[in-house]
Amino acid sequence: MTDLAVELRGAVRGEVAFDVTSRALTTMDASNYRRIPLGVVAPRDADDVAAVLGVCRARGVPVVARGGGTSIAGQATGTGVVLDFTRHMNRVLDIDPGTRTAVVQPGLVLDRLQEAAAPHGLRFGPDPSTHGRCTLGGMIGNNSCGAHSVAWGTTADNVRELEVCTARGERLRPGPDWAGAPQGLRALVEGELALLRTGFPELPRRISGYALDALLPERGADVARFFCGSEGTLGVLTQAVVRLVEDPRARALAVLGYPDESAAADAAAGLLPHWPLTVEGMAADLVPSPAGLPRGGAWLFVETGGDSAAEARARAEEIVRAADVVDALVVTDPGAQRALWRVREDASGTATRMPDGTEAWPGWEDCAVPPARLGAYLRDFRALLAAHGLRGTPYGHFGDGCIHVRIDFDLLTEAGIGRFRSFSEQVADLVVAHGGSLSGEHGDGQARAELLPKMYGTRLLGLFERAKAVWDPDGLLNPGMLVRPAPLDANLRFSALPREPVPVAFGYPGDGGDFAAAVRRCVGVAKCRTTTAAGASVMCPSFRATGEEAHSTRGRARLLHEMLAGELVTDGWRSTEVRDALDLCLSCKGCRSDCPVEVDMATYKAEFLHHHYAGRRRPAAHYTMGRLPMWLRWVARAHMAPALNALAAVRPLARLAKRAAGIAPERDLPRLARQPFGRWWRRHEQASADGGDLVVLWPDTFTEHFSPAVGRAAVRVLEAAGLRVALPPTLHLAAPPVGGGRQADLNPLAILRGRGRVCCGLTYISTGQLDRARAVLRRTLDLMDPVLRAGVPVVVLEPSCAATLRTDLPELLHDDPRAARLAAAVVTFAEALERYAPDWTPPAVDRPAAGQTHCHQHAVLGDAAERRLREAAGLTGDLSGGCCGLAGNFGFEKGHYEVSVACAEERLLPSVREAAEDAVILADGFSCRTQLAQLAGVRGRHLAEVLAAALDDAGDAGER
Repeated sequence: MTDLAVELRGAVRGEVAFDVTSRALTTMDASNYRRIPLGVVAPRDADDVAAVLGVCRARGVPVVARGGGTSIAGQATGTGVVLDFTRHMNRVLDIDPGTRTAVVQPGLVLDRLQEAAAPHGLRFGPDPSTHGRCTLGGMIGNNSCGAHSVAWGTTADNVRELEVCTARGERLRPGPDWAGAPQGLRALVEGELALLRTGFPELPRRISGYALDALLPERGADVARFFCGSEGTLGVLTQAVVRLVEDPRARALAVLGYPDESAAADAAAGLLPHWPLTVEGMAADLVPSPAGLPRGGAWLFVETGGDSAAEARARAEEIVRAADVVDALVVTDPGAQRALWRVREDASGTATRMPDGTEAWPGWEDCAVPPARLGAYLRDFRALLAAHGLRGTPYGHFGDGCIHVRIDFDLLTEAGIGRFRSFSEQVADLVVAHGGSLSGEHGDGQARAELLPKMYGTRLLGLFERAKAVWDPDGLLNPGMLVRPAPLDANLRFSALPREPVPVAFGYPGDGGDFAAAVRRCVGVAKCRTTTAAGASVMCPSFRATGEEAHSTRGRARLLHEMLAGELVTDGWRSTEVRDALDLCLSCKGCRSDCPVEVDMATYKAEFLHHHYAGRRRPAAHYTMGRLPMWLRWVARAHMAPALNALAAVRPLARLAKRAAGIAPERDLPRLARQPFGRWWRRHEQASADGGDLVVLWPDTFTEHFSPAVGRAAVRVLEAAGLRVALPPTLHLAAPPVGGGRQADLNPLAILRGRGRVCCGLTYISTGQLDRARAVLRRTLDLMDPVLRAGVPVVVLEPSCAATLRTDLPELLHDDPRAARLAAAVVTFAEALERYAPDWTPPAVDRPAAGQTHCHQHAVLGDAAERRLREAAGLTGDLSGGCCGLAGNFGFEKGHYEVSVACAEERLLPSVREAAEDAVILADGFSCRTQLAQLAGVRGRHLAEVLAAALDDAGDAGER
């Protein structure tokens, strides 16, 4: 392997990576399969591709071409050299509006082509739900389709010409009329014309096998069309000329409700004469919430287009009139349409979990039947599922008769794998009986190639093998796919994982306490690999900053999978490869909400760091910023804040302090408040009057020591709203209090058992100091016990701390019922006002607002109440999504500064620069405010500060 790597490095200009991390990242695609490659090469051009093939041919090493790695049949995995086209060969080379064509490289992500074509009113027709990360090379290799295939066809329908390098180094340009055909292909076809004319079923989504019928003379002998769907087994694509279509100027979406999926499937084919752009179907069990959908147990999403909004709407309403539905809805607002389409696009991930949390997998993911037979097929398919004791939720391209489904196969036990094989064989017979194709979109790969004789017969399969031999006589390219296939139950990705749960600190309630099951959540759909964050989404800021797979949620999950497998990553929790990949994880928790299967990499990172540094010296930042609450309490008790601020202003001393503390030299040290919030509160409490409902205001570390103005503002607003405010007890009592939780209400006869301060443990958790975090949180629960007994809501101003209490606390102390009670008691500032002061009207601010929704707010807490409160106060405009990039200790740690800045430059800083001059810059998180101050020189304010200032202004005006 070392000699091969050396030879490749001497032959290519691109990167050659045979290290453990690079290999681990490419062991899997989005399928059930796993194969360990020898290494990965990122070619810079076609010459590099030819050079790699030359070296590998001489050594007999297989080659696998890989795009976005989202294939779900195993065809993007291999045991030889993987070609990664996403790093360099990823550009749009030309757009010709006159001929409506584009010249593209294989590593180009589809969305980038759409962006380049949009100014000309054009687009590429096929659009899989993975459009934000799938590549054109992968789409051509799999003959991908997407939601709009009823209007614009498959990828093969939209390819004009290709540039291909064969395994023996021949450069070909496949196209119509035998262009680019290797020697021997034409003779093979012309000798079997009768078989080719009768051996292929006629349906719009026939993707399985080689499309040899595209080489028939009456079909133009189109070698490019034949090459599409060959899954990298015939040649390596280096460039493509693709057809573009006119993008409708306006669209409307008709959402049609039906009693169940069979009724929806029966209706789909009848809508095709109305020329819709899409006819997509899904059932209720794939929809987290039916809010916004019409009544029904299943829905068809039928999109129409037109030159105007009125024309598009009229066509949608015509379809509604033609449909026999339970209920219907026509949506013309683009934002509302995008929200509905996201429900459909996320189904490939959502479907991997059954409603009860049971895992479900691909394996019979995308068969297709003639659209008119879809309803009958689905009824038979459901019966077959029931006969095998399996469950799955079909959805997909009903207008093309193509169904996606994830099934709760047991792929961990011998009996379960046997049932997986038996079901696959029987459902293949069922598909063929209905005149269908084993694959209707994603290709055969290893998942279905073994079953192709059921669909085509042995004679046509023999012709496939002969075609493969014409193109690749040495069997170098992607062996085991399509012809001479590997068994469908071999190389399963789960076979190498431990059978018993590994000891862990967190509870992983959604995964039965099993860390391996938590890691298995990542099925490889790669939504984390999108290069731009849309809307309010956050995931995955470090990937967008670096472009490296290792810094994506999927990449990190792959490395954790390999760590548990122990074959490639062999040093378990001590792995430096896993540590380095997790190092740039910002713990933003964006994946917890934005990932369709709710991978929670922030928790996995904390778990890993806990084990990785057990009994070992940690980085300096873990001792300084990781234990920040402890240090700051000591500073407050000693009244040292002014002295430390003065010392930090001396640059040489600040440099020494940052070096010793593991802080990035580019960072300024935040100034400590002269008067902590708690000290102010003790004076205020004596003067505060009793009022309405009691709420406990959580004195988080950042509000207490850095931003006490936020705490004072919150008290001002909460009290103005008629609420009575208290802080958590600082005395640990052996008996419960008599009153409602204020220090003044404590039972004087109670026995004191200790003194302390509450803390959410955030900094300990984010640095993986979980034993300390548990101790801190148990002490906090002891202190909060009287509050929990009284059922008082706990208002948390810092979103990171609120998210920690809501999720990390009950998952880390899953054995303490008080943890769940405290998590349930936590409310945000806006939620407290909405729930406990519903009749209060906030002061009118009447100004535009800019800034960013805190990533933890988005991922864990939700911001609906905040948006309503801003609207009520006259704060107009939406806040951006993404992550500020500081993310607690992350952006302060040495070595993270550049990534931190890149994250801020993605959404936050541009939104502030583009804000109106009188805009209020909102930033509820201390990290967000610090990042704004240090990178933009802008003061961000918590919403409580803005409302408190407005109250004061209103009071001053009243006095005048």
